[in-house]
Amino acid sequence: MEQLKTIAINELDVVALLADAPEENLTRGQVGTVVHTLDNDTVLVEFCDNDGAAYAITALPTKLLLPLVYESRAA
Repeated sequence: MEQLKTIAINELDVVALLADAPEENLTRGQVGTVVHTLDNDTVLVEFCDNDGAAYAITALPTKLLLPLVYESRAA
């Protein structure tokens, strides 16, 4: 089985949540923006509605996040 490449998560990256975070009222698939790196494994993510109003800002482990890519990258 092919091993997946790890993609670094940086500030201002757009990410999708890979699992529910019920304590924050967030569900798998919600999209947010990384606003701060707290340490090697944790980032602060802001989730906004369609009008740009933040409805959650929370620290999340990077293993629960999928960086979304909008440009071509080599596999």
